[in-house]
Amino acid sequence: MTRGDPRDWMWSEALQMLAQAERLHQQVFKPQTAGRLRPCWEPPVDVLETEREVLILAALPGVDVQKVEAVIENGTLVLSGERTVPAELRTARIHRMELPQGRFERRVALPPGVYGEVRRFEANGCLVVTLAKAGTRRQP
Repeated sequence: MTRGDPRDWMWSEALQMLAQAERLHQQVFKPQTAGRLRPCWEPPVDVLETEREVLILAALPGVDVQKVEAVIENGTLVLSGERTVPAELRTARIHRMELPQGRFERRVALPPGVYGEVRRFEANGCLVVTLAKAGTRRQP
């Protein structure tokens, strides 16, 4: 490669961007200290609609879904809870920490409609919330 080869500066810029992304990731996903109650992260969600219901899947690995609060406020589903920091974190040397810890909250705009039965369960590390559309019955 020659001195003015564009691959050199492109590679250099790519490495700088990766380093910046890593620094931002560390700032955003650092564990919360005790006493902080405001949410510090949002789980990713999928929203699906069938003829009979709306399904919301929230990726929450390591979270007890029975402790997740799920309420509907003005046409928005609000999911909130906490991923607790493992006890080992107090004495462990961290090599990599990508799963966010602490309080979370996610607001999900719902499709217009009236909803009846609400069910929630865990499936493959996700919280699944199903909202039956009013006037439809769940099939066995």
